[in-house]
Amino acid sequence: MAEINPFESLQEQIDDAAAYLDVAPDVIDRLKRPERTLSATLSVEMDGGDVEQFPAYRVQFNGDRGPYKGGIRYHPNVSEDEVTALAGWMVYKCAVVDIPYGGAKGGIAFDPREYSASEVERITRAFATELRPIIGEDRDIPAPDVNTGQREMNWIKDTYETLERTTEPGAVTGKAPSSGGSAGRVEATGRSTMLTAREAFDYLGRGIEDATVAVQGYGNAGSVAAELLDDVEATVVAVSDSQGGIYDADGLDTSAVKAHKRETGSVVGYPDAGRELSNEDLLTLDVDLLVPAALENAVDADIARDVQADVIVEAANGPLTPDADDVLTERDVYVFPDILANAGGVTVSYFEWVQNRQRFAWTEQRVNDELERIVTDAFDRLVDAYEAHDVPNVRTAAYVVAIERVADAADDRGVWP
Repeated sequence: MAEINPFESLQEQIDDAAAYLDVAPDVIDRLKRPERTLSATLSVEMDGGDVEQFPAYRVQFNGDRGPYKGGIRYHPNVSEDEVTALAGWMVYKCAVVDIPYGGAKGGIAFDPREYSASEVERITRAFATELRPIIGEDRDIPAPDVNTGQREMNWIKDTYETLERTTEPGAVTGKAPSSGGSAGRVEATGRSTMLTAREAFDYLGRGIEDATVAVQGYGNAGSVAAELLDDVEATVVAVSDSQGGIYDADGLDTSAVKAHKRETGSVVGYPDAGRELSNEDLLTLDVDLLVPAALENAVDADIARDVQADVIVEAANGPLTPDADDVLTERDVYVFPDILANAGGVTVSYFEWVQNRQRFAWTEQRVNDELERIVTDAFDRLVDAYEAHDVPNVRTAAYVVAIERVADAADDRGVWP
C-alpha cells in the first residue's frame, strides 16, 4: 500500500465539500490549516536509569466554535502530519454533531506496551508539563485516544492541577468516574457507531436486525460497537486486531471474544471461531456492514475495489483514503463517515465537561439518551444535506454541514489583527 499522508487526505476532503458551498476561497484556505502546533521532545528517565527521548505533539487546529478539543494517542507511528490531520477531523466532527468545541489532537511517538507502568506515567506527566501552558477547561481539553484511557487522563489532570495549584476537573475528559469522569464515556464511541449504523440501515429501507457485520479493529471502539450491534440483533461474523482476525458464519459471541482478547492480548486463537483470517480478508468479506475501527488509511483504492459490504460505518478516524472513497462512490457503497459515526467519544466528553463545570453528575441513562438524541439529529441533518446539495457521497455531505458551521462561526468572529 502506498504511503498516504493523512493531512493531505483531510485537505482533499475539505476541498471536495467546498465545491458545493458558497464560502470564500480564503476562508476555506484558512480552515485547511492548523492555528498552532506544539512540537516537543520529552526526556524521561527509565526504570534502569537511562534517559530516553520521545517526540510529542499537540495541534490546535481551529477554535472558531469554542475551546480546542481532542484526544492524545500513544503509538510508534505518531507524526506531526498524522496529529494535524486528526486535529482537523476533530474540528469538523464537533461541528457535524453541533457541540461548541474547536478541534485539537495530541500524541507521543512510542509503544506503551514496551514500557512499565511507572515509565508510562513519567512519560505522560512529562507531556502534561509541556501541555500545561496551553490547556485548560476554557482553552484546550485533552481526552483519551489510541492506547490511552482513564489512567493517563487522571495523570494529566493531576499534573495540571498540581502545577496550576487549582482544582479544575474540566481541563481533561475521559477520566475515571472517581476523578470526575462521566458515566457512559468508555462505551461512547462504540455506541455512536452502532447508532449511526442503525440509522443508516433505516434510511436505506433495511433493518439492522440480522445484518451481517465485520469489525476491523477490536479495541475499545470496535469491541463496544460489536457488542452493541449484537444487542440490536445484527450478526457479527468477523472481527480482527493487529495480529489477525476470526470468522464464524453463524455469528461470534462478541463478549466472549472480548474476554478472550483481554486474557490473551488478541482475538486470534478464540476457540469457538470457525476459522482465522487476515485483516485484508476481513475488509473484503461479503457482509452487509463493514466497521473499520483501527487506524487511518486501512482501506485504499485497491482494497476498495474488492470490498463486498453494502454499507461502511467508520469507527476509526480516516480509515479510508480519498482514492478509496472515489472507488466506493462509483460502486454505490454507502460510507457513513467518521466525523459522525465515532463522534460519541467527543460528545460524551462534552457531557463530562458540562458536568465538571456544574459539579453535578448525570446518570448513565441520561448520558446515553442525550447521546442518542445528538447522533440521530446529526444523522438527519447529514442526509438532508446529502439529498439537497446533490453531493456524490455521504462524507461530502457531512463536510458540507460541518464546514458551513465553522465558516459561519469564523465570519461571526471576524478577523482581529
